[in-house]
Amino acid sequence: MSAMACGRRADVGPVVVSVIGSEPHVAERDRTDLSTPDRLLTDSLAEGLVRFDAVGQIEAGIAERWIVIDDGRSYIFRLRNAVWADGAPVRAREIVPLLRRQLARTARNRIEPYLTAVASVVEMTPEVIEIELARPRPDLLKLFAQPELALVRGGAAGGAGPFRRRDGARDGILLTPALDPDRDPEEERPTPEQNVLLRGERAATAILRFVERHSDLVTGGTLDDWPVLQAANPAPANVRIDPAAGLFGLAIVRRDGFLSDPDNRGAIAQAVDRADLTGSIAADWPARETILPEQLDSGAPPMVPTWATLPPEQRPAAARARVAAWRATHGSAPVLRLALPGGPGGTLLWGHLARDLYAIGVRPVRVAQDDADADLRLVDLVAPYDNARWYLAEACVACSVEARGAIEAARLADTLPQRAAAAALADRLLTQDVAFVPLSRPFRWSLVALRLRQWQPNPRAWHPLNRLRTDPN
Repeated sequence: MSAMACGRRADVGPVVVSVIGSEPHVAERDRTDLSTPDRLLTDSLAEGLVRFDAVGQIEAGIAERWIVIDDGRSYIFRLRNAVWADGAPVRAREIVPLLRRQLARTARNRIEPYLTAVASVVEMTPEVIEIELARPRPDLLKLFAQPELALVRGGAAGGAGPFRRRDGARDGILLTPALDPDRDPEEERPTPEQNVLLRGERAATAILRFVERHSDLVTGGTLDDWPVLQAANPAPANVRIDPAAGLFGLAIVRRDGFLSDPDNRGAIAQAVDRADLTGSIAADWPARETILPEQLDSGAPPMVPTWATLPPEQRPAAARARVAAWRATHGSAPVLRLALPGGPGGTLLWGHLARDLYAIGVRPVRVAQDDADADLRLVDLVAPYDNARWYLAEACVACSVEARGAIEAARLADTLPQRAAAAALADRLLTQDVAFVPLSRPFRWSLVALRLRQWQPNPRAWHPLNRLRTDPN
């Protein structure tokens, strides 16, 4: 029986990858709001000092090794024998100004707010650079591995990443492995199977291409696309779900009317049947009631909200009582505008939320994700690193002055114990303020051909194109 008859793509030719989204472009100077296709292409053609491996852990990038000293106030990197896309050797004198530009407050990328402790980037030798921090941050390597900090020199393809772009592909971007300068080029000729053909396309197109065995990987899937995948009914062995770390819940955007009272905001939080919501999507998608998924670097375990101390079966009645009291005073049911994605997954989420809110007497209205008049907005973000302040800052869309002040104190803390104490206080204040309604962790899925033996689920939900297959050599 042939591999195709078994439902497998033969392990020949380039790895064909579809990323859900628009056509990818390399991020160069303007790194604001990079799409998933942009990030994946940038990570392939360029790299930062470090990068992510197949399981979301740190591996060498432009730097071959590094040390973190002075309680996380100094990072020293030794560069490897790397070359840029034009063949020129990578040297510290070029890396330093590129890094300074990437770390500048004007970079305006999604991780810039979490790099404010960086004080200087200096060249120590032609092969060694040091990043000095004003405050201790022993947990920044995962930020340095983000595609937003990939180093691009002299044009859109001018990086030192694991791939080089090749002309000639009619449908997609053809990538071929970069040659190792320490090896004989004649001995290192890449095989066709080491090449990657990358496309950015709509979820329906990408899924259909995979189901018809014309591609090897669909990546970048979210809850919004999940119903499309279920309708296509691919082989279960090909469906892979990441244990993504991050936030998935409703941020309070407006604090007026019914939402001006934290007890009323708590009624909204306790009205949602999380187990039913997550269980209807996937059996292993866990419900969450706290902002922090675990203690991380906070000085205390995640704060459990007051509303969560009630047994689940008693929560709807308690929420209805709050809404009834409001209605008795104001003469009408509260109306809340929920900003959700417009795709089929957003509709699925809306069905669950609307049912639960109607059941307690609230009239929900669905609005677009970017609607300026929304009362609550879905936050669906994968955490770039395992840091309590990231969770608290991203959840604090419209939180109390006290909670915002504690989050800022965590950013400015001069010692790790002070930072832990400030994060614990911020978690407590933000939870008591009910400024965010946690639902679960981000839902991220991929379709993976069996030929991609190195693909691994991981908390970053990140799958570098050079870590998909076992090297045939």
